[in-house]
Amino acid sequence: MSRVYNFSPGPSMLPEAVLAKAAEEMLDYQGSGQSVMEMSHRSKEYDAIIKGCEALLREVMGIPENYKVLFVQGGASSQFAMIPMNLMTGSGKADFVITGQWAKKAHQEAARYGEANVVASSADETFSYIPKLDPASFTKDADYFHICWNNTIYGTRFSEIPETGDVPLVADMSSCILSEPVDVSKFGLIYAGAQKNMGPAGLTVVIIREDLIGKAMKATPTMFDYKIHADNDSLYNTPPTYAIYICKLVLEWIKEIGGLEKMKERNEKKAQLLYDFLDSSKLFKGTVAKEDRSIMNIPFITGSDELDKKFVAESSARGLINLKGHRTVGGMRASIYNAMPLEGVEALVAFMKEFEANN
Repeated sequence: MSRVYNFSPGPSMLPEAVLAKAAEEMLDYQGSGQSVMEMSHRSKEYDAIIKGCEALLREVMGIPENYKVLFVQGGASSQFAMIPMNLMTGSGKADFVITGQWAKKAHQEAARYGEANVVASSADETFSYIPKLDPASFTKDADYFHICWNNTIYGTRFSEIPETGDVPLVADMSSCILSEPVDVSKFGLIYAGAQKNMGPAGLTVVIIREDLIGKAMKATPTMFDYKIHADNDSLYNTPPTYAIYICKLVLEWIKEIGGLEKMKERNEKKAQLLYDFLDSSKLFKGTVAKEDRSIMNIPFITGSDELDKKFVAESSARGLINLKGHRTVGGMRASIYNAMPLEGVEALVAFMKEFEANN
């Protein structure tokens, strides 16, 4: 069997150990005589899986007791509406830092429910940097302050947690959750689509401080009310059962590796290898301000659309797949999430050197 190195921004590659374990348990989960895919979400077997997944996430991320962990559906994009419906109910105002397409979409959706203020943006330079924040521009009575922590498309990340005082900080961590330690207590709410670092598509994880639950707008649909999911332990309806099971296996793998400190070391080593080559290359160059570079998503260009296309085609033929940049940016992008081994990045850099020599 020959497996490729998948540099997709999501759904992304999963750890081989996780896939092997899932394959082993596919037909008969731990002597139950059934697959997890076939299990009732009300069964005692599945109850142990979902509770085990939550317990592991709390342990690995160090989630404080006064936070609820919710397993929901609809992707991070549903959270763009769910968050204002549940949180924008005090002053009816929220602040946004626009650092890319997803932050922009979160802002646009929130503007349907209240006053959505843009306090900073990096749109002027195609989102190639993280804008400096001026606390004087923050809305003092905002219901929340929203950021996209890591920008999948543009390859930027926040290196510091913004200080928002009593205003709850909300962060989209879809493309960086579980990649390094994070102080959950600094946030009012963290949300993430699972398909980059946590498991397959279909699961969205919400980590929310308890005091922010139970304040939804009257017109909020039942399935969009955090209280419904919190009161029912994410089992109000059938959750994405198999995706939660895979997420549990991923968390077991992370714990076995040594937790998020070790994961951060691995991720920084991979990113450094690629950035070092880009900084020394005569053909390729990175597109992001050095101080704001992501360790998860690394965009780069040759400066020629023709050469970019050639590189994507030739790299794909070598088993280095999904390196084409997002349609709004062009060029190339290597997404090197947790499951991407160092060998995958080494193979990419080796091919880039060869391509440079030939072109």
